[in-house]
Amino acid sequence: MQSPAAAALPDRALLTLRGVRKSFGAEGAGGTVALRDINLSVEDGDFLAVVGPSGCGKSTLLQIVAGLMTPSGGQVAVGDTPVTAPPESMVYLFQQYTKSLFPWRTNIDNVAFAVEHRPGMTRARARDHSRPFLDMVGLGEFAERYPWQLSGGMQQRVAIARALAAEPRILLMDEPFSSVDALTRLDLHNLVLDLWTKRRFTVLLVTHDVDEAVFLADRVAVLSARPSVIATTFATDLPRPRDSIRTRELPRFLELRHTLLAMLLERQHHG
Repeated sequence: MQSPAAAALPDRALLTLRGVRKSFGAEGAGGTVALRDINLSVEDGDFLAVVGPSGCGKSTLLQIVAGLMTPSGGQVAVGDTPVTAPPESMVYLFQQYTKSLFPWRTNIDNVAFAVEHRPGMTRARARDHSRPFLDMVGLGEFAERYPWQLSGGMQQRVAIARALAAEPRILLMDEPFSSVDALTRLDLHNLVLDLWTKRRFTVLLVTHDVDEAVFLADRVAVLSARPSVIATTFATDLPRPRDSIRTRELPRFLELRHTLLAMLLERQHHG
C-alpha cells in the first residue's frame, strides 16, 4: 500500500487534488479543520472508492471536487483546468434520491432535465435523448409514470439514468446506495458496474460500506480521522467481471475486507 502524499502525483491524471484543505469557522482556535492536506489522483476510466471513519469529511471532500464547496487551500483540477465551479464534464449523484428527483415530473422528464439546458435542445429532443438511458436501467416501461409511483430502488435507478444522460466524463457518487435495502443495493451495484464497463466513465465513490468499496472499486483511498489526510491507497486487484456472491467469497475479497475494516476501526478509535 502506498500513501499518495509520499509519491509524486501523475502529471496526466484526469482528476487531481493537490494539498486540498478545508476549515469551518475561524482559522486556528475555535475553528474546525475537516481536511488537512488531501493529495489524490484519479486516472481516466478509474473506479476509485473513498472510505474513512465517521465524520472524517468524506462528503465534504466530494463536494469540493464537484465545485459545490470552495476549499480553504489547495486545488482540484480536471486535466489542466482548476475546478472553481461545477464542471460540465462532472455529474454528482446524491444519496437521497427522494430529494434529487422532481415529484411533479414524469420519470422521462426527470432524466431529460439533465440535458434540457443545452443550446438548441427542445423538450422533445431531450426526451428522445433520455429514453435510451431509462432503458439501460430497466425502466423504459415506466417512462411516463412519476417517481412517487416507484419503489426506492427504482427511484434511484431513475437518478442513475439522469446522471448518465448528461454523459459525464466523471461521475461522483455520495453514498448513493445507503438508503435502499440490502438486496436492492446488490442489484444497483451490478447495474452501476455493468454501465461503467460499457461506457467507461470515471467514478469517484464515497461510501461508509467496506464491502461496497472493495466489491466495486479498482482502488480504495482511506481517509484518516479529522483533520483528514489520505492515510493510504490500495488496489483491490479482484478479477472482473465481478459477481455479487462469488466475488465476495474469494479469499482475496475477504483479505481486503479484513484489512480495510481493521484500518478503519484503528482510525476510528485512535485517529
